[in-house]
Amino acid sequence: MTEAVRLRPAEADDLDQIAQVEADSFGQPWRRETFEALLGRPSVDIVVAESDGRVAGYAVVRSTVGESELANLAVSPARRGRGLGRALLREAVDAARNRGATWVFLAVRASNDEAAKLYLHFGFQEIGAQASYYRDPAEDARLFAMELP
Repeated sequence: MTEAVRLRPAEADDLDQIAQVEADSFGQPWRRETFEALLGRPSVDIVVAESDGRVAGYAVVRSTVGESELANLAVSPARRGRGLGRALLREAVDAARNRGATWVFLAVRASNDEAAKLYLHFGFQEIGAQASYYRDPAEDARLFAMELP
């Protein structure tokens, strides 16, 4: 990373900025209310990357007994290519590990080669696909998993 970035748990005051990064990143974005409902749930970690007092990206991890799902990860288009996605992914995997997960799973659009490269480089393995997982536009998902030591 070439800029000063602070990784920290999300707070209620971050929700508008998180929702903006989400809207700037996805054709079918989660609504602000979705993030608000997840914030503070005992089984959910939302981590933000803060730069210059603004949310530059976030990751959402949902955990159950022994498993976690990287449910969402996005970096503001203006901040991409600076290592923020990798830093958020590392923090998300650490959150899963801290909750006792032995596996982390995620899904990514079949066409999102940049994200797939990040996950593969980080140690995830592609384990399959799910047809028509995404809408607007309709697209298959590539499924990834990583066993945690």
